[in-house]
Amino acid sequence: MTEKHLPIFGVGPYLISSIAFITLFALALDYLKIIPPYIINPIKPIFVILGTILIIIGIVFWLLAVIKSRIDKSIRNNDLITTGIYGCVRHPIYAAFLYILTRMIVIYRNILLFILPLIFWAFLTITMKKTEEAWLINLYGDDYINYSKKVNGFIPKVI
Repeated sequence: MTEKHLPIFGVGPYLISSIAFITLFALALDYLKIIPPYIINPIKPIFVILGTILIIIGIVFWLLAVIKSRIDKSIRNNDLITTGIYGCVRHPIYAAFLYILTRMIVIYRNILLFILPLIFWAFLTITMKKTEEAWLINLYGDDYINYSKKVNGFIPKVI
């Protein structure tokens, strides 16, 4: 009998491709001036700096989760990782894409689009609770429940 483990990719490709499509669609609507261009010009350098910080965080999260933590190996071995980047956020790969897509929105500076990252965060949070986190609770029980009480899903705790 083969040992069961979580899917290597989980629901990730579906979730990330959905929010990526919505982001690109919204940016296209903005570019084509189909949605009103409420651009914030006076503080453009701040948005460039914020966008740069977001993409760096996204890339670092992805590298730490995929390359350094070897999440694929841990999934195959049914190991619960709670250290490294997983000690900062429970879902660093999803967080990485959330930050990178948010960066794209920030760079455009259309204030109407700034609601999208909040919607994406809520969408990811709800979907993760219903799918991957349910699987993780089923597999690891109280260990995962206690871990999830200490570590946020996508945004590292500052305090």
